[in-house]
Amino acid sequence: MKDDRGLYYYPFPGNKHVRMYVRQDADGFAFRMWNQDDPELWESHGWVPHDAIVQAQAMYKGGAFDPKRAYDLNLAKALIRDGQ
Repeated sequence: MKDDRGLYYYPFPGNKHVRMYVRQDADGFAFRMWNQDDPELWESHGWVPHDAIVQAQAMYKGGAFDPKRAYDLNLAKALIRDGQ
């Protein structure tokens, strides 16, 4: 999907208040989260490179937030390839 912020998907399909935006530049893929219930999130957290996410995933010990689900590289690639 696409809006004025860019290409996005719903990282938690049951919660349409949270969107994960994706982009690709010379450094690779990057992700940025937007949350309708936390409008300051967009401004306080910038784009996160996929490499940093991979490092964080290695430290993930379980819990409510699963970075592998939220930051989906395959989905990001498909969105960018299709431009939607």
